[in-house]
Amino acid sequence: MSQKIFKVLFLCTGNSARSIMAEALLQRLGAGRFRAFSAGSFPRGKVNPFAIELLKANDFKTNAFRSKSWDEFAGSNAPILDFVFTVCGRAANETCPIWNGQAMSAHWGIDDPDQPELSDDKQRKLFMKAYQVLEHRLKLFTHLSLDNPDKSMIQKELVKIGNTYPK
Repeated sequence: MSQKIFKVLFLCTGNSARSIMAEALLQRLGAGRFRAFSAGSFPRGKVNPFAIELLKANDFKTNAFRSKSWDEFAGSNAPILDFVFTVCGRAANETCPIWNGQAMSAHWGIDDPDQPELSDDKQRKLFMKAYQVLEHRLKLFTHLSLDNPDKSMIQKELVKIGNTYPK
């Protein structure tokens, strides 16, 4: 019997940085157990160059990443999602579409690293911090026992993970 592959959607308003990095990280950390996606409520239409730079520096292939609308995940042809995580404050407060399936969700808010008024060096530091928080949370997530029939226990763990930070 094959192991279930969990489908996970990361949401952020612009889908240009945090959600893209989360998608990349889960694809790697999930070791085939997860299929990661990202989308935005108001996608910018392009991935932030600092996110691309950081992902490339960490040996990710970046040519497939694109900024896209969450509408791609709301139709009858969309994948059936198991988990939906918001990674920015604005997306957490927006009315989301109806997802296929009964996805569990949690808010994993991370400060926006895209601060064009700052120097490039300061922005790179903010992107690195966001990346490290995502990596920490996703390592915790990938070690959860998701086959547990007690969905309320999983939900509590998802919320708890969203409040953790690397030391």
